[in-house]
Amino acid sequence: MKAALVAARTVAGRLLLGVATVWALATLVFLSLRLLPGDPAALVLGDLATAEERAALRRSLHLDEPLLAQYGRFLWGIARLDLGASLRHPTRGAFALALEAFWPTASFSLVAVSMGAVFGTAAGGLSASRLLGGGRRLVHAMTLGVAAIPLLGLAPVATYALAVRARALPLPGDPDAGVAGALFAATLLALPLGAQVARATRAALRELGRAQFLTVAKAKGAGELRVLALHALPAVSGPILTVIGTQLGALLGGAIVLERLFERPGLGTVMIQAYAARDLPVLEAGIVASGALFVLTQALFATLHAAVDPRVRRA
Repeated sequence: MKAALVAARTVAGRLLLGVATVWALATLVFLSLRLLPGDPAALVLGDLATAEERAALRRSLHLDEPLLAQYGRFLWGIARLDLGASLRHPTRGAFALALEAFWPTASFSLVAVSMGAVFGTAAGGLSASRLLGGGRRLVHAMTLGVAAIPLLGLAPVATYALAVRARALPLPGDPDAGVAGALFAATLLALPLGAQVARATRAALRELGRAQFLTVAKAKGAGELRVLALHALPAVSGPILTVIGTQLGALLGGAIVLERLFERPGLGTVMIQAYAARDLPVLEAGIVASGALFVLTQALFATLHAAVDPRVRRA
């Protein structure tokens, strides 16, 4: 009963923290688009618009109301997932467009996180064990090299080399690429995360060293691979999940960048198009949706971390 109560309090605390984070992000978006110098209506319509056209747009966006009234309307709209219609597509709601793009970005990010966790854990384990002999130094050097290359440098170069020149893989932005193109794009996004996970895994395994339970497992006849997979890696799962959780923000940002780079559907494409078209309602909805995605993924990995590490539950 006590454990269930503690778990309920933990979930409630994380939920409140997530709501507060999304509220702070939404408030920042609201203020940045209204308190910065310049008229938002003039920004949307351009310098050639008449005063009547600007006044009409200000009324439609409720910019003629007091700032506090605008803020209340804005928060109520987020609570109802209704920030009004898109200026570029008047028949579509701004949040409807953002939520359509939410799921491709969420699935893309989830696949990339999973691949990065698997690649990184495997590379870190191999570079810290004796399974590859001298080859473990090569694995470690490769992970350091990937970690040192920014995603914006890695993705275009890898795409040009593998998809354009060698034609070994389909272009991620090709509509006919299908699952192969999606997996290639997810792999590019997963590599930087995998490199960071590999470094953390290797460091944690080296710190674990010759722990007594590992010595006992070897004494019972377990091979190097069995000891690594069934004994050592589970013992360092906490640090691995910690690294993944701290890298989620960078990964989600990278997902949005790659979506635009490869012209794939998602929040990145929607927000860039909204910014280019000065579609303020869609831009606001897209930023809030991306913030909510970050909060959800952080909560997911915090829950998973607590499930595998009792020390986190007691914290």
